[in-house]
Amino acid sequence: MATKQGPQSTALDDRGFPRFWDEERETMPRDQRDELVLARMQHQLHYVYEQLPFYRRHYDAHGFHPDDVKSLADFTNKVPVITKKMLVADQLEHPPFGSYTATTSMADIARIHGSSGTSGVPTLYAVSQKDWDRAADVHAMAQWCGGIRPDDLVQVGFPFGLFFGGWGTVQGVERIGAALFPLGVAESEKHLEFIQRLQPRVFSGTPSYCMHLISVAQKMGINLRDSSVEVLLVGGEPGGSLPGTRQILEEAWGATLIDAGSTSEMYPFQTNVGCPSKSGTHLITDEVFTEIVDKDDLNVAVDDGERGAIIYTHLWRESQPMIRFAPGDESYISHEPCGCGRTYPRLPEGVLGRLDDMLVIRGANIFPSAIETALRSVGGFGPEFEIRVTKRGALDEILVRAEHDPAVSATAGSHDELKAQGEVMLKRMTGIRVPIEVIEPGSLPATVFKARRVVDERPRP
Repeated sequence: MATKQGPQSTALDDRGFPRFWDEERETMPRDQRDELVLARMQHQLHYVYEQLPFYRRHYDAHGFHPDDVKSLADFTNKVPVITKKMLVADQLEHPPFGSYTATTSMADIARIHGSSGTSGVPTLYAVSQKDWDRAADVHAMAQWCGGIRPDDLVQVGFPFGLFFGGWGTVQGVERIGAALFPLGVAESEKHLEFIQRLQPRVFSGTPSYCMHLISVAQKMGINLRDSSVEVLLVGGEPGGSLPGTRQILEEAWGATLIDAGSTSEMYPFQTNVGCPSKSGTHLITDEVFTEIVDKDDLNVAVDDGERGAIIYTHLWRESQPMIRFAPGDESYISHEPCGCGRTYPRLPEGVLGRLDDMLVIRGANIFPSAIETALRSVGGFGPEFEIRVTKRGALDEILVRAEHDPAVSATAGSHDELKAQGEVMLKRMTGIRVPIEVIEPGSLPATVFKARRVVDERPRP
């Protein structure tokens, strides 16, 4: 499936632009798309088995051969997954890019980026020029779905460096032809000053950073609802699709929130993008195929609507392709029709969180995303909170330390009342009693990129 040069749609939106970037592709019937996806799966499986030693060793060890895949069900049931731990180990053994990389000559590499490894040594990702160029069009299609148009100005608050970070945003915006202000990581006051000065229609950053800017704006006497920003394009971490977080961000900014993104391994990572109809995040499955599978058996699919582990597969990328990569994220999927007209499946609530972030407290499975949803559902808490886990005797204990919001706490009642309201909501969301300590604003480090919410103080075995 070749990418197309610019928006291709007969229908127009309310701003006079084509509704779709690639109408044929985005509205394709499911059965027709499934045929294309299966063909690409079979192509990729043979490619990695024949060209990349990592996959040949992995598949041989599991008694799998690409010829075994005759259907989409075969792909899920028979192809063994790969994990970040495996990729890190292979790069250490076969530096610098691992034996799952086709582009080893610098003449074939357009970009090198990376992400943190478990040992602290960055995992490196090499992207060929062909893959980089294709990614630009995919990012553009995703951002077009999110409402970005050529006459927009997009201000970017993602970092620019080793991490892919905001590079996908840059690629998509430039491909669309919109104006770009890549300020990156800067003082929060600077971002707000430039929003007032340049009047961008779109602001892009992590959900945590957009939340942090609400507090900074209050201190500066700025009402974000009066700003020019109409769209928040967020990604880089779970949270943008959580109902409570979405509501706070949209109300405080007076903007529509579009949740996008995936993982560094799965670049182009804006193959998950929020829909303006607020039905969830669309999965561009003919680019990066997405499965939801049983958390305890990653070769068993689960039904639509059932929570499970996310599995990703590159269908077109040749440089460092990921085939059935398990990032450790959780969500659920829907194939119900969407009001925007796109036929791609959706994650109705985006990525819910990481499976390895799950805390087991007194027999209950607790996700940080559930605690965030509970806090955001109670007016009076500020943007920053942390979850502290300790062990008292044989029992695990949990405490949520949450800053109050100075702008609303005076009218929301005393800290005791705020604490009580929060604990009621946490009990409802988690099923167990979770105590809250209400703390002063500024007590916790401000989030300027990705939030680190869990402090686990339990002794290591």
